[in-house]
Amino acid sequence: MRPFSNEPNGFARELFSGLPGRYDFLGELLSFGQNARWRRELIDHIVDVHPGAILDVATGTGGVALQMVRRTGATVTGVDITEPMMWQAQSKVSGAGLAAPIFLVAGRAEQLPFDDNSFDALAFTYLFRYVADPAATMREMVRVVRPGGPIASLEFHVPERRLFWLGWWLYTRFVLPVAGWITGGREWYRVGRFLGPSISEHYRVYSAEWTSRMWAQAGVRNVGMRRMSLGAGLVMWAVKGDG
Repeated sequence: MRPFSNEPNGFARELFSGLPGRYDFLGELLSFGQNARWRRELIDHIVDVHPGAILDVATGTGGVALQMVRRTGATVTGVDITEPMMWQAQSKVSGAGLAAPIFLVAGRAEQLPFDDNSFDALAFTYLFRYVADPAATMREMVRVVRPGGPIASLEFHVPERRLFWLGWWLYTRFVLPVAGWITGGREWYRVGRFLGPSISEHYRVYSAEWTSRMWAQAGVRNVGMRRMSLGAGLVMWAVKGDG
């Protein structure tokens, strides 16, 4: 179970197709509530500029998109490749009573169906482990953001201090698969067994520092990052350059 294959999009689609019904609840439970903190930090870097149109890539069940609408009143377009996740997102959006619309589009981050400079802001979550070329994907996402628009992302990360890394390694290799099985059955066991090794492998190839340089090369400026929850989460942000 590795996303570093010839078809990482297909891998992600297959992995997440069985999760939507309990995705939000179990995501918070198995992360001890840290996922919600990380999302708030990401959204903080978007809402300060009062954008009118936001693109949310890898929207999943729409958690980030819903929060951005509630905090900004902006129109949000969510893109994802896993249709069952988007069906769950549509159900949540329909019952949310939002003041502004959320549009859901099936698509790939590597090939977005939008014109250049279409959005005021961009957010994406847990994306780069499921694409074959993170640098090309970043360039494509930056393409559709207007100059000066804010960009923010959330990814898992590997703690750097040895004691924290040891606790994270034990949790992701042993506790998470078992807890996933107990709370969510076979599908969540598969995710729990996959998650830790995939994060380690990703950062062995693409360090946070490499990712920061890759963002800058994609045409953004003022790149910042914050490691959260003892280093288990990574929020990054920047603005699109004028050139």
